[in-house]
Amino acid sequence: MLTRTSGTGPSDRFTRTRRSVAVSSQALVRTAPLLDGTRAVSCTPAVPGLDAREWLSTSGDTLARLRDEHGAVLLRGFAPLDAAGLAELVTGLDGGLRDYDNRSTPRRRVDGNVFTSTEYPADQTIPQHNEMSYADSWPATLFLTCLVPAATGGETPVADSARVHARLPQATRERFERHGVMYVRNFGHGMDLSWQEVFQTQDRAEVDAYCARHGIEAQWLGGERLRTRHVVQATLKARATGERVWFNQAHLFHVSSLPAHVESELRADFAEDELPRNALYGDGTPLDPEDLAHVRAAYAAEEIALPWQAGDVMIVDNEQFSHGRNPYSGDRRVLVAMA
Repeated sequence: MLTRTSGTGPSDRFTRTRRSVAVSSQALVRTAPLLDGTRAVSCTPAVPGLDAREWLSTSGDTLARLRDEHGAVLLRGFAPLDAAGLAELVTGLDGGLRDYDNRSTPRRRVDGNVFTSTEYPADQTIPQHNEMSYADSWPATLFLTCLVPAATGGETPVADSARVHARLPQATRERFERHGVMYVRNFGHGMDLSWQEVFQTQDRAEVDAYCARHGIEAQWLGGERLRTRHVVQATLKARATGERVWFNQAHLFHVSSLPAHVESELRADFAEDELPRNALYGDGTPLDPEDLAHVRAAYAAEEIALPWQAGDVMIVDNEQFSHGRNPYSGDRRVLVAMA
C-alpha cells in the first residue's frame, strides 16, 4: 500500500496528510528516458502526488537500481519535499547524509545536512563538474529538489562523465591521467571563500590536521593568508559501472574559467602561485589551453538540461554524471543533500 497527499492550498504544500492508495508499487511509477539519446531517466507516478518516500520504502531496490544503471533519475509529479522530507528520502535510499566539508562554493545550511544549492549570482553559469572531484573524498550521490523554479533559465544540466571521457583526445586524457590535477588555493586576500568557511573552523590546528589526513599541503603565509596544494585524480572507474569517467574540476578551478576581463585583472595583481584558485597538472606545470578547450567542448557536447518544475527531485550518481547551473531570472530555490 502506497499513499499520496491531499490538500487544497499552497500553505498545505509540505504539511498535507497522506491518503492511502491501493495500487501495487510496480504499477505506480512510469520510467522513461529523460531525453532521447541519454541514459538518464525520469520517473513519474501514475497516481498524482504520490509520496516518493513511501514509494521508496515499498519498492525494494528499484530506485537504487535505476540510479546505478542510469546515473541520473528525475522524480517528477511526486508530492513536494521540504528540507526534512529530502533528508528522509536520502536516508531511506542511502542510510544518511554527508556534511559539506572542504568547501568550494558558498551555500547555506537549511536543515541538518541539507543545503541551498551554490549561491552564485543569477547571471553566472556554473560549469559542469562532479561534486567535490577536487578532493580525495566525495559524495557518491547528490539529491536536488526544486522548491521554486526560476522565471527563466536556472536549469541544472547534467552530462554523462563516461561519454565526456570518451570524447576527449587520447593525448589529453593521457596527460591528465599520468599527472593528475593539482588544485592551488590562496586564502586571505578577501576574495573567494575564507579558509574559515572552507574548513568550517577558526582553529588553524584543525585545518592543519584536516590537511594532513587528506594529503593537502598547507602553508601559512602570515596574517590570515593560507595556501593549499592538493594533487588528486583526473579520472576514475565509476563504482557502479566500472567505466572510466572524467572526474575533476581542472577546467572550473583554472583561472581561465573566469570572464576574460576578470582573469586579466587577477593575472595583473597576482603571481601564478598566488591566484585565489587555480589548477595545474599534478606535476605543477601549467595546463595546456588546448586541453582545457577540449574538456569544455566535450562537456558542451554532452550536456542535457530540462527546466525545473516545482517539486522535482533529481538524484545523480556523482561519479557517472556531472552537473552545473544555467543563468536565470526571478526567484530560484533549489536544495541539495549529499550521501
